[in-house]
Amino acid sequence: MAEELTPMMKHYLQTKEENKDCIVFYRLGDFYEMFFDDAKVVSKELELTLTGKACGLSERAPMCGIPYHSADVYINKLVSNGHKVAICEQVEDPKTAKGMVKREVVRVVTPGTNINMTALDETKNNYLMCIVCVEDVYGIATVDVTTGDFFVTQVDTKRKLIDEINKFVPSEIICNDSFFISGVDIDDLRERLNIVISAIDAWYFGNETVQETLFDHFKVKSLEGLGLADYDAGSVSAGAILKYLYETQKNSLANILTIQPYSIGKYMIIDSSSRRNLELVETLREKQKRGSLLWVLDKTKTAMGARLLRNYVEQPLIDKDEIIKRQDFIEDLNNHAITREELREYLNPIYDLERLITRISYQTANPRDLIAFRNSLKMLPPIYAQLNDLSCDLLREIKSNFDCLTDLHDLLDKSINEEPPISTKDGDIIKDGYNEIVDKLRRAKTEGKQWLAELEAEEKEKTGIKNLKIKYNKVFGYYLEVTNSYKELVPDYYVRKQTLTNAERYITPKLKELEDMILGSEDKLVSMEYDLFKEIRDEISNNIARIQATAKAIAKLDVFVSLATVAEKNNYCRPNINNDGVINIKAGRHPVVEKMIKNDMFISNDTYLDNNNNRVAIITGPNMAGKSTYMRQSAIIVLMAQIGCFVPAASADIGIVDRIFTRVGASDDLASGQSTFMVEMNEVANILRCATSKSLLILDEIGRGTSTFDGLSIAWAVVEHISNPNILGAKTLFATHYHELTELEGKIASVNNYCIAVKEKGDDIVFLRKIVKGGADKSYGIQVAKLAGVPNSVIERAKEIVEELTQNDITETVKSITVDVPVKKSKKTKSPKKLDDVDSNQISLFDAFNNMNLGSNEVIDEIKALDISNMTPIEALNKLYELQSKANNK
Repeated sequence: MAEELTPMMKHYLQTKEENKDCIVFYRLGDFYEMFFDDAKVVSKELELTLTGKACGLSERAPMCGIPYHSADVYINKLVSNGHKVAICEQVEDPKTAKGMVKREVVRVVTPGTNINMTALDETKNNYLMCIVCVEDVYGIATVDVTTGDFFVTQVDTKRKLIDEINKFVPSEIICNDSFFISGVDIDDLRERLNIVISAIDAWYFGNETVQETLFDHFKVKSLEGLGLADYDAGSVSAGAILKYLYETQKNSLANILTIQPYSIGKYMIIDSSSRRNLELVETLREKQKRGSLLWVLDKTKTAMGARLLRNYVEQPLIDKDEIIKRQDFIEDLNNHAITREELREYLNPIYDLERLITRISYQTANPRDLIAFRNSLKMLPPIYAQLNDLSCDLLREIKSNFDCLTDLHDLLDKSINEEPPISTKDGDIIKDGYNEIVDKLRRAKTEGKQWLAELEAEEKEKTGIKNLKIKYNKVFGYYLEVTNSYKELVPDYYVRKQTLTNAERYITPKLKELEDMILGSEDKLVSMEYDLFKEIRDEISNNIARIQATAKAIAKLDVFVSLATVAEKNNYCRPNINNDGVINIKAGRHPVVEKMIKNDMFISNDTYLDNNNNRVAIITGPNMAGKSTYMRQSAIIVLMAQIGCFVPAASADIGIVDRIFTRVGASDDLASGQSTFMVEMNEVANILRCATSKSLLILDEIGRGTSTFDGLSIAWAVVEHISNPNILGAKTLFATHYHELTELEGKIASVNNYCIAVKEKGDDIVFLRKIVKGGADKSYGIQVAKLAGVPNSVIERAKEIVEELTQNDITETVKSITVDVPVKKSKKTKSPKKLDDVDSNQISLFDAFNNMNLGSNEVIDEIKALDISNMTPIEALNKLYELQSKANNK
């Protein structure tokens, strides 16, 4: 079968065999063509006509194609749908080729290696991640080829791995085969985060390949030289991802200059649920930036600054000194408001230097990219001059990396035309005066046009043909066109070239001579300009390190100018940072909600938590009163403080937390067969398992998805667990509709009650949005239902039912439950090592049944048989419910 194929199709199939997992774009003239199965896939996804091509077989090969000059649009669409595209280009001039034109795959475009600026969100990094699973350790390497950023770490649990994936949200993950059987939910990563995941060959991860690749690229002789000595698995992933980039990008990767190992303990850990619930970079439902914390904070002027700010929001610090450095910079900028505003003006025209230099180093930058680059460099000297007014530590770091790059600006300013074409092959790129040869060829071109005009006038006069024109096309070159009405006046020395319906085309010896001169100069000029353009581009590429350092400095400056502007405009305060575990927020506000509410109607609230008697706040009150907003705002203020920015409050003293967990709302996960309650319990289990005493927990409505007694029991037990310093002891805001939990104040030393103030007007209520000390004694559910527009008949019936149910209120029963954890103002009470070992939990069951009509010796006997001293609160409450049901039935 292969012997029957044409030479071109043989080469195509060989190329396809070498790139099995890719769609091959095979260059034929002015088109990229796809064949066989690739053609069927592409025609369907891009809605192209599927045709056929004779290939030497009995049947025509399915084929579809696209123009080469518009290929980027089609490639971007395929890549965004998760495909890989191998670009097989003509690598020799068809005019000089002998036999079939030589073709090679010049680049493989994947979701994680796409460098097309029009296809990428300029405010987000486009990460490629490599994960290697080695003996229960995960090596993680993350690269953004568009900016040259390269990060490496390793973790020892699946939970930590998922946290890292959620932090970077790569568009593509490559891995070893072991990762697929490690227990990580691959389908969830693919579907929820839209990540393309694929295993690569085992040889990528071989020690020899890994070390050789790393050493050759970074010009070092040991892992110690890269800071990877303590990252065995991380080193493997780093070498593998670098080798993968060499294999797909087919270039020197000159923009990847450094590798940054990091420990996950350097940043606050925020799990995926908390990222969604706090709406850090996008809203929970619409997945839009507007309405997120990033939307409020992002007043950056450059794409580089926008990406860096996003990274800051997703990775808050836990180092007090680093946080204070950032605060000092913001304060310094706000103390020099005129300088800050000048910087904003100068930052505005700067293009994306990081991605521009990558395009330049990849040799894909066009002349207009260089003009954008030059215009950006023009802003650097005035920006640097403004920095002399500032004096903080971070500013000094920025200045040490800041290079005005005046030599590169001057090179571009004198060499590239102000308005060049997009294509590098169209000429008119180089300025007059830059190169003597180009100037001579350009003059010849200009004079040649004048010669043609003179020849045309001369021939008109000689022949008397008034409408004679000298024209040009690529097929016939220059020619004299005479309409049929003047055909009899054509002289003998005119040589006919072409006959049209209403005209004839001729050539003369003199016109042919001029054609050779003019066309020769044009071809030489275009070729010369292209060569000069490549030289200029290469010269800029030789300065990647300087440019990247300056780009990072500009990005950092842009971020802090943005944060300073937001702080001043929104009346934020500088928080004090402590390591004592105290969170004291006065008149705190939700930064997003206050921007969405008109007329400054947002009600501020205080928050106070510490590691002693104010560890857990039980927050009660009706739905829609503002409990969730209050809790989220407290978490966001803490997070903002650890980003290093100012916070929306009258004052704030923030104790550094290592993690923030939120459990706010839930929905069915039908795809995995999990109910709302199961989703909720999974999140609670993760929090209780992963939180530490330095964590901040935001828990909303634990236990709502099951029966009242089960839900209350679970909520009660969770509060006991997190409040006990010998077990967890985490600072917690715990909102609940189980106002029975307010009985824990006084029984557990660190628990305090708070509620949302509500004003009652008959059967109606008004939400005051104010957090006050004390607990709510009812949930106002019927009143909220009325506000929502539930029909009056339903409301009235609900009132009747609630009266009946109130007669068997469980609150009095709950009051009788005692717990053996630290009690307020009691020096005698000792905390047990584990709640499981508690043997003194007691419940006054007989008191609870004093007013019951038991009516059965069986129930009484069962009560007498209970071993109360060995019952936990949950067991006691559930048993009480069971006995009450039996008594009522009797």
